[in-house]
Amino acid sequence: MATPFLSARGGQAALSFVFLVGAIIALIATSLAFLTISFVNSSFGFQASQRALAAASSGAADALMQLIRNKDFSDATGYGVSVGNGSATVTVSQNTPAIGQATIISTALVSIYQLRIRVIVSIHSLNGQVKVISWQRI
Repeated sequence: MATPFLSARGGQAALSFVFLVGAIIALIATSLAFLTISFVNSSFGFQASQRALAAASSGAADALMQLIRNKDFSDATGYGVSVGNGSATVTVSQNTPAIGQATIISTALVSIYQLRIRVIVSIHSLNGQVKVISWQRI
């Protein structure tokens, strides 16, 4: 009679061990899945932010070109510049922050990432020469 009781105890121990090992494997698999998703999201975010930076820079460069062609160019409502999968909205304000200067604000939107660049230039009143005073992310 002692033998069936011992084999039943051995089966219960084996079943408990199998459940424990299964739970550990499930925990490891879940952790790896979360790590993989985290790495994918962070690399996607980095790529999107770099695309937004490129789009905003392209918008600012386009506005500089507009000012070089026409020293009196101004667009306070903003115009669009398409760059790859993103786009930039560019505003140009004359005589800000001072007379003879212009402020360019380029706002790029790529996926959910938004980035702004502000460029301040000086414009020579006689020959129309454009010089960049500052170029910064805001």
